[in-house]
Amino acid sequence: IQRVKAAFVAVTVAEYFRDKGKDVLFMMDSLTRFAQAQRQIGLAAGEPPATKGYCPSVFSLMPRLIERLGCAENGSITGILTVLVENDDLADPVADSAKSLLDGHIVLSRKLADRGHYPAVDILESISRLMPVVVSEEHKLAARKLKEIYATYVDAEDLINIGAFSPGSNRRIDGAVALIDRISGFLIQPVRDRTRFEETIRELITITKVWDEMLGTKTQEQ
Repeated sequence: IQRVKAAFVAVTVAEYFRDKGKDVLFMMDSLTRFAQAQRQIGLAAGEPPATKGYCPSVFSLMPRLIERLGCAENGSITGILTVLVENDDLADPVADSAKSLLDGHIVLSRKLADRGHYPAVDILESISRLMPVVVSEEHKLAARKLKEIYATYVDAEDLINIGAFSPGSNRRIDGAVALIDRISGFLIQPVRDRTRFEETIRELITITKVWDEMLGTKTQEQ
C-alpha cells in the first residue's frame, strides 16, 4: 500500500510545482514495483489474476498515474520511469502497457552490455514518438537511415560470423559491414565524455551520406 501511495504522492508534489510554472523532472524507479504492489493489493482484495498474475486494477491504475504527467498551461512534468522485465521479454504486460501510455521508450540490451557497449541502448527497439515534431527533417531522415543500416547488419550478423556471407553478393550488407565499426563508435560514449549536440548530428548525417554513396543513392530532404 505504501508503494502505491508513494507514487501518487510524488506525482502530486510534481503537479504542485508544475502549477507554479516550473518545469519538473519526475523520475520513478520503478513502474514494475508499483505494478507488483498493486497486484498484491488486488489479489488480497479478491481480484482474479490475469496475465502473469497481474489483476485488472494494475492496468487501470497505471494510466491514472502516468497520464497526470505532461504539460500544463504554465509548466510541465517530464517523466522518466524505469520498467524491469524478466529475461529481456519486451512482451511483459507491465512493459507493454507502459509503452502504450508513454511518449517513447529506451530499451537497454543485456546483449550489448555483455559486449561492453555502453550505453547499452538497443536503437532498433527504442523509439520516440515526439522526435518528428522536435527535430529537423534532415535529422529525422538520418536517424531513420542509421537504424536501417544497423538493422541490415543485425539481420545478417549470424551469416557473417559463420562465413556464410559472400562479400559482393549484396550491396546493402556490404555497406552495413563497412560502416558497423563506425556506427558502434558513434553509439558508444564513456560516462565522462562530452559531445556537443551539433557535433553528434553532424556525425550522424556524415555516416548516412557514406551509406547513400555506397548504394548510389542521394540524400533527399523532404
